[in-house]
Amino acid sequence: MKKRKIGMALSLVLAAGTLLGACGKSDNTTKEPAKSGEKKTDFSVAMVTDVGGVDDKSFNQSAWEGLQKFGKDNGLTKGKGGYDYLQSKSDADYSTNLNTLARQDFDLVYGIGFLMQAAVEEIAKQQKDSKFAIIDAEVKQPNVASVLFKEQEAAFLAGVAAALQTKSNHIGFIGGMEIPVIERFESGFLAGVKAAKPEVKVDVQYSGAFDKAELGQNIASKMYSSGADVIFHAAGGTGNGLFKEATDRKAKDPSKEIWAIGVDRDQNDMGPDVVLTSALKRVDVAVQDLSKKAMDGNFPGGEVALYGLSEDGVGVAPINAKADKKADIEASIKDWVEKIKSGAVKVPGTRDELKNFSAK
Repeated sequence: MKKRKIGMALSLVLAAGTLLGACGKSDNTTKEPAKSGEKKTDFSVAMVTDVGGVDDKSFNQSAWEGLQKFGKDNGLTKGKGGYDYLQSKSDADYSTNLNTLARQDFDLVYGIGFLMQAAVEEIAKQQKDSKFAIIDAEVKQPNVASVLFKEQEAAFLAGVAAALQTKSNHIGFIGGMEIPVIERFESGFLAGVKAAKPEVKVDVQYSGAFDKAELGQNIASKMYSSGADVIFHAAGGTGNGLFKEATDRKAKDPSKEIWAIGVDRDQNDMGPDVVLTSALKRVDVAVQDLSKKAMDGNFPGGEVALYGLSEDGVGVAPINAKADKKADIEASIKDWVEKIKSGAVKVPGTRDELKNFSAK
């Protein structure tokens, strides 16, 4: 009998403890305190890549690097409720992926690239309580922040570098698809070449894709064979073929003047012996900046954020130490940066603007 009474008493004590514990949990809305030096936030953010993929060595990769840094800086973990991405294998995946992330209650969802404009607009209209951001396009919805860059300013500096380095006075430009963002790269690059060395010939060719390295290599091969010794690409993953072609040619004849110029991020890792510089488009900086604004309650819905040289949103990577014109290029770029930032030179962003461009 005594044992039974003791057992019942223990059961009652345990039950009471469980009830009190449950009550304590429901009343306590504070999270476990962060460890020393670690930031914590309830904010979550994710992105959808375009067809280039998250490891395209270019545009999407830069965006993901920015998102990862933002997440780690703010104590987030990868995955639902933290920071994450979904990869698109085709344009048919854009809307589905955006919708999936919105339904997973991410506080901010990015669509990376101009090609996702229609999908972001469609899903933003359906998911009006969710916040979205589109890179490289404008979507006029109150729950969408649009991020644009002055790519022409970075490309202009790349054009100056190419013009000063070329020995054949013949260089090339490989574009992905003929869309406004790539037109800005093309126009700025040609303007930079013209400003630095007007007599230089520039071959311009578009691949029609951002994920076809074999097309990029084929175009680069023809350009180098026709006399070009510096080629700049603005073609995402397609541009990876340019680096392969340049590296292969340099390996066969190390004395040959062969240079490639990267885009979006510093692409020196794609060919340390052949990458002259890269036209930087700091998608990573923009992603971190906009994510912080949204986290702090300052989401610029319905607005356009424009990043150029003055905002440190574009620029050029260090000039390759193996380039014999390195010092001249660096001095010239410094001069042009000052002129552009001061407003003394307005870099053209379209082919029409390029026709009337004068650096004098």
